[in-house]
Amino acid sequence: MKPVTFALFFGNRGFFPESLIAGARREMKARLEALGYRTLAMPAAATRFGAVESVAEGKQYAAWLAGQRGKFDGVILCLPNFGDETGAVAALEDAGVPILIHAYPDETDKMGFSHRRDAFCGKFSIMDVFCQYGVPFTAFQPHTVNPQADAFAENVHDFARVCRVVNSMKRFTVGAVGARTTAFKTVRFDELTLQRHGITCETLDLSTVISAVRALPDNDRRVKKMTGRLHDVTNCSAVPATNMLTLAKLGVVLDDLVDKLQLDSLAVRCWLELEMELKVAPCVLVGMLNDRRIPCACEVDVCNAVAMYALRLASDQPATCLDWNNNYGDDPDKCILFHCGPVPQSLMTGKGRIVDHPMFAKALGANCGWGPNEGRIAPTPMTFASAKTENGKLTFYLGEGEITADKIADDFFGCAGVAQIPALQDKLQKIGYEGYRHHVSITPGRVERAVREAFTRYLKYDLVTW
Repeated sequence: MKPVTFALFFGNRGFFPESLIAGARREMKARLEALGYRTLAMPAAATRFGAVESVAEGKQYAAWLAGQRGKFDGVILCLPNFGDETGAVAALEDAGVPILIHAYPDETDKMGFSHRRDAFCGKFSIMDVFCQYGVPFTAFQPHTVNPQADAFAENVHDFARVCRVVNSMKRFTVGAVGARTTAFKTVRFDELTLQRHGITCETLDLSTVISAVRALPDNDRRVKKMTGRLHDVTNCSAVPATNMLTLAKLGVVLDDLVDKLQLDSLAVRCWLELEMELKVAPCVLVGMLNDRRIPCACEVDVCNAVAMYALRLASDQPATCLDWNNNYGDDPDKCILFHCGPVPQSLMTGKGRIVDHPMFAKALGANCGWGPNEGRIAPTPMTFASAKTENGKLTFYLGEGEITADKIADDFFGCAGVAQIPALQDKLQKIGYEGYRHHVSITPGRVERAVREAFTRYLKYDLVTW
C-alpha cells in the first residue's frame, strides 16, 4: 500500500503571535515525514505569514488544494495559534477528504502576549463553524498535543487509517461468486442498499467458474505457478495429484475474476457444487486471496466481505472471516472463532496443511473436499466487525479483543483460535437480538477507533452501540 500523503493547512489570526507559524511549518513537515508519511504544503510565500487568516487567503488555499487533487489522502489542519475559522472553512469546505484538526498546546511558562497560542480555544471555533457548514472533520484526544508527543503519533497513525478507509470505501466493488446457498438465509443482503453507499456488487454464476476450471489446460503456465504458490503457502503432501491440479486451476480462475471484474473484495459460494463437480473446496485459495489483501469471505457472505475490506484498509494487514463457533469452557469472555480453513497463512501460528474436508467426506464421500488449510490462528490483538443490510441501511458492529495462546484440542477440525473479548456475553446477546449473522471478520491490531471514525463521520454508516 502506498504511503499516505497529507496536505498541510496552517491557521492564523493576526493579533496572535505569527512568529509561531514558521516553526510549526518546519516541525509538522519533519515530524510527519519521520512517522512515514508524505506531505504537501502551499508555499509559505503565498500568504502573509505562510498561513491562512482571511476568507481571501482561504480561497487561495482552496484553489491550490484543487490543483493538487489526487496527490493527497487527507488534510491536517494545524493551529499553531488561535486560527481564523472563516478562512479555514473557505479553504476546506470542498476538500473532499478527511480533515484532522490539530492544535498546539500552550506552555505554562510562556503565557505572555508574544508567546501565548490560545489554540486550545481556537480549535473550538474551527469545529463549531465546520459543524455549521456541514464539513466533516476528525478531532482526536487530547484536545491540544505537541507534535513530538507519542499521542500525536498515535493520532496521526489513526488518521491515516481513517483516510485509507474513507477514500477507498466511497466507491468500490465487491463480487458475489455464486448464489447464496439455500440453507444459509443468514447471509442475505440488499444490493441496492450497498449501491446507495457507493458499493457496487458484481454477481457471477458458479457454473461459469466450474466451466472455466474445466477449460484450463493442465500445462497452462499460470496453473503451474499457482501449484508452486500452494506448496509455498502450506503442506500439500496429502492432496492427490488430480485434486491438486484442480485446486490450482480454481485459484487461477478466481484470480481472473478479480482482474476481469476489478473486484476490491469478494465472497464465494464454497459448497456443495465445487465439491460435487470439481472435488475440491476453495478454503486455502480464499486464504491466499486474503493474504494478498484481496478480502474474500466464504459462503457468499457479501456483507462480511465489505467488513473485511474496511478492516484490511485500516490495519494494512490481511483480514479473515470466521464463525462465532464455540464457548471456551466456562470463561464468559472467551470463545472459539473458527472456519474450515480460509485463514490467511500470515495469521496462523505456522504452516498449515491441506486436508479433505470431513463434512463433505461425510456428505459426499472421501476425496471430494480437498482444500481446507488446517492449523491455528496466531495470538494477536485484533479488531472485529460484521455488517448487515436492513430497511435500506448498512449497519456494522465493531469491537476489539485478542486471539490468545489458549490451547484448542488437537482433533478440532479447521483453523481456529481462542478470542478474548471484554463483556463478550453482552456483545453476543446484542449481536443475536440485532439479527447479525454467525460470521465475524477480524484483522490484527487495534484499529477500532479509526474504523469507527471513518464509518460515522464520513461514510455515514449506521453503527451498533454496545
